[in-house]
Amino acid sequence: MLSKPNSQFLRALPPCGDIRRARQLFDEIPNPDIQSWTLLITAYKKSGFPEEALKVYEELGERKVLPDQLALLSVTKACAALGNLIKAKGIHQDVIRFGYRSDLLLGNALIDMYGKCKYAQGARDVFDNLRAKDVISWTSMSSCYVNCKLPREALMTFREMRLKGVRPNPVTLSSVLPACSDLKSLNLGREIHGYIVRNGIHDNVYVSSALVDMYASCSSIKQAELVFNSTHQSDYVLCNVIMSAYFSNGECDKALRIFDQLRKGRTKLNHDSWNSVIGGCIQSGRTDKALQILHEMQQSGVKPNKITITSVLPACIDLGSIRRGKEIHGCLLRHLFLEDETVFTALVFMYAKCGDLELSKRVFYVMPKKDTIAWNTMIIGNSMHGKGEEALLLFREMASSGVKPNSVTFTGVLSGCSHSQLVDKGLMIFYSMRKEHGIEPDSEHYSCMVDALSRAGRLEQAYNFIQSMPMKPSAAAWGALLGACRVYKNVEMARAAGEQLLEIEPENAGNYVLLSNIFEAAKLREEASKIRKLMRERGIIKVPGCSWIQVKDKVHTFVVGDKNSAQTADIYRFLTEVGEKMRLAGYLPCTDLVGQDLDAEEKEYSLCNHSERLAAAFGILNLDGASSIRVFKNLRICGDCHNAMQYLAKIVGVQIIVRDPLRFHHFKDGLCSCSDFW
Repeated sequence: MLSKPNSQFLRALPPCGDIRRARQLFDEIPNPDIQSWTLLITAYKKSGFPEEALKVYEELGERKVLPDQLALLSVTKACAALGNLIKAKGIHQDVIRFGYRSDLLLGNALIDMYGKCKYAQGARDVFDNLRAKDVISWTSMSSCYVNCKLPREALMTFREMRLKGVRPNPVTLSSVLPACSDLKSLNLGREIHGYIVRNGIHDNVYVSSALVDMYASCSSIKQAELVFNSTHQSDYVLCNVIMSAYFSNGECDKALRIFDQLRKGRTKLNHDSWNSVIGGCIQSGRTDKALQILHEMQQSGVKPNKITITSVLPACIDLGSIRRGKEIHGCLLRHLFLEDETVFTALVFMYAKCGDLELSKRVFYVMPKKDTIAWNTMIIGNSMHGKGEEALLLFREMASSGVKPNSVTFTGVLSGCSHSQLVDKGLMIFYSMRKEHGIEPDSEHYSCMVDALSRAGRLEQAYNFIQSMPMKPSAAAWGALLGACRVYKNVEMARAAGEQLLEIEPENAGNYVLLSNIFEAAKLREEASKIRKLMRERGIIKVPGCSWIQVKDKVHTFVVGDKNSAQTADIYRFLTEVGEKMRLAGYLPCTDLVGQDLDAEEKEYSLCNHSERLAAAFGILNLDGASSIRVFKNLRICGDCHNAMQYLAKIVGVQIIVRDPLRFHHFKDGLCSCSDFW
């Protein structure tokens, strides 16, 4: 019989009481027995404190109390929850040391623990040393292989289990089906499905979920639907799986219908369901819908978690919605997520990609801890904004802080050197990669250097750099050279680069358009015509230019010649009026960039219709006291629009920030941050 303190201790254990109170009562026991130690370890684990459970186990050893089978079982489960491999190996050694090597219950727990630690060899050693194996042993081993991304080994274990005459249970089947998903093995998945139906297991919700996922992964969405519709007992897990299947197969509306059905139920939705649909909407390009659902999630009383935040921030980036990003930042502050490096880094990236580098820096410098990804994000953010010197300074700060740079770090730094014409500094960094950091430059690093040399007008050196690459030159390298040929009007080198590009990526319409424009500007209209003809013959269609801008809570999108805005008349009137002022200030339209058979006046009008100019005009008309506007474009900003934006920003007296796929352009006082090299 337990003494009085032990009885109080038992009553205080969760879920009946408070874990802190339980610990206080435990400490009052003069000589706690192994049962009390085991109960405390289990209590910490069940209360979600596996690390504390391991500390209690270590304390047990310090007091020279020998653990029994149940104590070892409790600490093994705690270590599985923590996923700490070093601790796991120590516990395994204790199991052997105290004579439980062949214990089935402990053996199964150890296999599961190693699976959670993603250490297949340790699990296999335990499995092979078991004298007797039950269905849990085989299931745990198979599941371990799936967790360790070894699907073939998982299926081999499953076959071996069947040959040994061990009958799989629902947990076994729901554990092995993901291996079929990983391997896209539809035939084997169907065999397992047949076994499930023959043995009447098809109504198990976990098995059904695994089947739906398997069929969806194997691009058999109709079969996934049949399994879902034939399951009598569906729950959130199954609904989340079919929603993910629909999103992955481009059937966003079907997924949203399932979500609406879930919301009509009486039970409150959990994080998994909300996160599944938010992530799916972003994956499907429905960013507005994702942000709307986030708002509805908060209204329903469910607080966003880390997964919600890191999945929804890219939606703000896609829309260029810094306003929404700030709202999410406020949400992070309210819910105290800012201790998490992943969330912090996503926030840094969001601000940088939405055009506010200063806010991005502020968030970065208040981070309590910065890993390689965080440093890379800030370096790349500065590079995108043409802040090459700042990117180099961050690189030096990163090295002095003891954080080791990786391949992505150097891509960011070299890109910054390229955008800021820091060619020689870029070359020094490039050649230091192998010598000082042991990182072999890849094609992306070479392309960055080609870009840097090309932008600086060192075209011959850039061409020779491409020729010296130890791997096949990429489209990015040749594309950088071709872009510079446009700026520096080098037709011969443009021919060489263009020939390579049309061979490497014949489906990229941008290469044809750029090469044609170079020939057109050089008055080589016959060659320009040949490129356009080749484009038509190959069925290559130019991606239409599209620009967007957020005003208040709404994102407004424009295409070339757009007249769908409620303010269309005001936009074109403004462009006409400001166009006259721009001419007086010295602006001359670059009509050579209009590769069409139009007269001069028509060409000028065509340039004024470009999407980025329409979006900028709309933003200026709706400034409402703001000193800057942010325009986002899906294609590279054209040369004439780039020139026009400089005059527009100076005449109107605002800062115009334009983000295209390559970088940010900050137009202010008649100048651009890129110094006309982009």
